[in-house]
Amino acid sequence: MEERIAMATDRILALLAFALFAVFLGIVGLSVKRIDLLTVLAIGIALAGYDLWRQLKPRRR
Repeated sequence: MEERIAMATDRILALLAFALFAVFLGIVGLSVKRIDLLTVLAIGIALAGYDLWRQLKPRRR
C-alpha cells in the first residue's frame, strides 16, 4: 500500500515539475518573441514531455 502511495506521489510531483518547466519556458518565449527561440523551446518541451510519458507509463511485466 505504501508503495502505491509513493508511486502516486512521484507521478504527481513529476507532472507538477513538467508543468512548471513548461510555464517557465513559455514565459521566456513569450517575453522574447523570436520564432527561432520559440522553435527551440517547443522542441525542448516536447522532448521533456516524451521522456515524462515514457517514465510514467505502466511497465509490462
